[in-house]
Amino acid sequence: MIGIDTNVLVRYLVQDDPAQSAKATDLIEQQCSLSSPGRISIIVLCELAWVLIGAYKYDKKLVVKVLEQLITTVEFSIENERVVSKAINNYKIGNADFSDYLIVNSNKQAGCVKTYTFDKKLLQHKEAGSL
Repeated sequence: MIGIDTNVLVRYLVQDDPAQSAKATDLIEQQCSLSSPGRISIIVLCELAWVLIGAYKYDKKLVVKVLEQLITTVEFSIENERVVSKAINNYKIGNADFSDYLIVNSNKQAGCVKTYTFDKKLLQHKEAGSL
């Protein structure tokens, strides 16, 4: 198994830098398989969503689709896939950032009854609490 950093995943998905995109594509397509998947951490997924929305100006619906495809791709092993899947579903219908939903769902899995925040968008989530 290999680990995949955000910049490699971005180059693979966006294909915007010919030299780096070619290297990322070769790495992922040659070394990631069902028997030896590439590991994608929660942090990489947070950064990926942030980069696609912020730097590349992708629409949220497209970012959701990318995230959903990543977690269903057998050539990738997603850290805490259950939490990620719930966060994607929250992000799809909510107004907060993807990373905020990951925080709430990760905390819930760890036994937290609420995640307290000042983020007004996240406060719309039933498991977020205001101070």
